[in-house]
Amino acid sequence: MNESPLKPALQVQPERGIGWITLGASLHSIISRLKAYPQTYPNIDLSYSASEPITEPAILNLPYNGLRLRFDGPDQRLRLIEVLDFSMTALVYKNTDLVRRTKTSDGSNQDEASIPLGPTFRHIYSRLFGPTYAGEYLPPEQGRSSGTYILSYPGLAFTFPIKHQSWSDKIDFVSILSSNATGPAISMAIFSGSSWTEARSNLYTRPPTYPRLSSLVGKSNESIADEVEEVRVLGGGRLEMVRRNMPLFSLTLSETTPQDLVADLGPPDAIYRKHDRRISIHATGNPSNRRLPSMSPGLDPQAHDTDQSSVQSYTEDSDIEPEMEDRTSGSSDECFYNYFHHGFDILISSPTSRSLPFPGSSTTEPSRSSSAQLVATKIFLHGNIPGSFSFNRHRRSRWVIRIPRDGQESALSSEMTFSEISSTLKQIWHDTYKSEEEEKQMQRGMVLNRGWEQSPESSVELLGDLEESPTREKAGDADTSEVTGGGMSNTELFGFPGMLFEVLKNGTVSCLTVF
Repeated sequence: MNESPLKPALQVQPERGIGWITLGASLHSIISRLKAYPQTYPNIDLSYSASEPITEPAILNLPYNGLRLRFDGPDQRLRLIEVLDFSMTALVYKNTDLVRRTKTSDGSNQDEASIPLGPTFRHIYSRLFGPTYAGEYLPPEQGRSSGTYILSYPGLAFTFPIKHQSWSDKIDFVSILSSNATGPAISMAIFSGSSWTEARSNLYTRPPTYPRLSSLVGKSNESIADEVEEVRVLGGGRLEMVRRNMPLFSLTLSETTPQDLVADLGPPDAIYRKHDRRISIHATGNPSNRRLPSMSPGLDPQAHDTDQSSVQSYTEDSDIEPEMEDRTSGSSDECFYNYFHHGFDILISSPTSRSLPFPGSSTTEPSRSSSAQLVATKIFLHGNIPGSFSFNRHRRSRWVIRIPRDGQESALSSEMTFSEISSTLKQIWHDTYKSEEEEKQMQRGMVLNRGWEQSPESSVELLGDLEESPTREKAGDADTSEVTGGGMSNTELFGFPGMLFEVLKNGTVSCLTVF
């Protein structure tokens, strides 16, 4: 018989989480933490909607730990923690085991094989959580003899099997759950809300209480950088960052300094000192110098799928001579500030002319700064789309493009499909092109393949990927799923003045570059 020693006990915290897994945590931070401990979490299965990956929930299954984690699609934050197998992970509540273990005659704990499948109602009621209000009985499906009873506490619920013939509305639930007609709990859920009946109505929309990084729970706002909830793109190189607890942070491209970024966003998680020039050829001859920005290092095809993967280079060191690099890049000091946990990268370089403001805006384009000081000149907002090549490089960054139209304001969001976004932007910029041919040329999609050079390493099993099925390989004892060409790593680039969209086959925006 295979031995499977019980893992260290995790504390159950109603309305908060289990151990280090906290409600409200980002999908990026949870996966990064899980992958850091492959012996404890050897298998990670991610399920999501291939056609609507950012509007439908994402589900993270940990089959070797008996856990299932549910995240909302738009913000990718943890909303529900489910324990599906109590024998896989030891759980305690206020130093009392959730599953009661008895002692053998020699005083040692009983064998794992004889551990009850789940906590009994008597143990939950008498030793752990005490009295509560009546729950909800769900009759069995056709052909089954047992229904289920959901017993709720604030932020916590247990599911018990009950023989349907023993259920009666006229008998109190305590008597029924204490009888032989009821077995041990078969699952447990941790959520935000006073009861499961109340919580499930707004499970994925209720504002989370805790931050996206579990390690920040309980930390002072003065000691850490505040979370960026949303980035507003205002045109003309102007952006606003909506923060969780602090006022807006205004970022103006070619004016905001690295010191400003560190003061308001905290120090970057990494600094990367090269950038891709493979599409700079397409800047030549473009009308009005509408130059395409370089790609983000966070999407590097040579990068590994770790927290530091965004610091890898697109270009082999031998591709460009050092002296040529200095002449073409403008400054040997330019670099990227990688904010993996904010969801974006920022290019630091010499000031450039900012992009045109949106038509109808009162803002006028400033002249190029003559300052020699390095400033922020581009920002890359990452969507962290499941199934994309760049998945889990950054946490998801949500953004809104605010456009003045006819005295009002239109808003294009990161949750919209690119077809919806481009339809509005084409109308906005239609009169700025010299001809229909120029407009057509500027709005063509450019295919970008991210899978030919090197596939990302991963210990995440992706279930329900994009159009093509991924290639499955083995990495040690853990199953992996790698995106290896076949169209899976192909994206298209679409440009508008001041913006570049990287779009997946399902129409979602994987990355928005603002310059």
